[in-house]
Amino acid sequence: MMDKIVFSLLVVLTTGLMGSAFAIGKIGLAYFSPLLLVALRFTIAGVVMAVIVKALKRPHPQKVKQWLQMAAVGFFQTAAVMGCIFLSLRTITSGESAILTFTNPLLVVVFGTIFLRIRYRIVQWGGVLLGMAGVFITMGGQLNIETGTFLGFISAVSWAIATLLIKSWGHRLDTWVLTAYQMLFGGLFLFAASFLFEDPFFEVNTVSLGILLWLAVMASIVQFAGWFYLLQTGDPGKTSAFLFLAPFFGVLSGWILLDEQLHLYVLTGGALIFTGIFLVNWRSNSPGKRK
Repeated sequence: MMDKIVFSLLVVLTTGLMGSAFAIGKIGLAYFSPLLLVALRFTIAGVVMAVIVKALKRPHPQKVKQWLQMAAVGFFQTAAVMGCIFLSLRTITSGESAILTFTNPLLVVVFGTIFLRIRYRIVQWGGVLLGMAGVFITMGGQLNIETGTFLGFISAVSWAIATLLIKSWGHRLDTWVLTAYQMLFGGLFLFAASFLFEDPFFEVNTVSLGILLWLAVMASIVQFAGWFYLLQTGDPGKTSAFLFLAPFFGVLSGWILLDEQLHLYVLTGGALIFTGIFLVNWRSNSPGKRK
C-alpha cells in the first residue's frame, strides 16, 4: 500500500480535477458551443493517450469486436456523459450538474441487480435509497425544474451503463488502451453531434485555449492516469468510496470560480447523495454473488 500521505494527495488531486472541470467547463461555454468544447477536449486527450499507449506497446485489440466494444464504451462514458453534462451547464449551476452526474454509483447498483443479477448487501441498498432521496431533493428543490436537471441525471444513467459495460468487457481489454480509445471514439461521436445538433463556434484567444488545454490535459489525461493509478495500487473498493469527494469539489469550485449560490436544498440533497454513495462503495471490494 502506498504511503498514506501520497495516497491522500492523489485522491484530492484526482477528485478535485473531476469536480472542478464542471465550473471550468461552464466558463468555457462563453467561448465554445457546448458539444464542440467537449469534442475538442476528449479528441485531444484521446489522441495524446493513444500515442502514449502505442509508444509503451500496450496490448491493443486484435479483433474488430473489441474495437466496437471500446467504441460503445466511448459512446456512453464520454459522448453521452460529457455531452449531457456540458449541455446541462447552460441552464443549471456547475454544482447541481456535478451532484446529479455523480449519482452514477447508486444507479450501478440498481442496473447491476437488474441486468447482471448481482446481489448487493442491505447497507448498499440503504445507500441507494438515501442517495435517491438526495436526488429527489436536489431536483425538486426549485419551483421550475430546468432542462439541465434532466440532462444531468441522464449523464449519470449513461455513466452507470458504461460502468456495467466495462465490468462485462473490461477484463479482455488493456485498461490504458481502453481509456485512450474510448476518449478518442467519444470525442469523434461528439464532433458528429456538434455539427448535427448545434451551431458550432469557437472563439480563439489565450483564455479559451487555456481552458481547452486544462480540460484536455489536467482534467482528462492527468485525472484518468491518477485515478487508475490509485485503483491499481490501492484497494479498489475503498478507493472508489472517495468518488463522493468529486461533487463536493464541483460545488466548491462553482462557488469560488462562478460565485454560484449554495442553496440549502442543493447542500441537503448533495449531503444525502454523498452519504449514499459512501455506503454503496465502502468495503464493496468483495464481489457480489450472482443469483
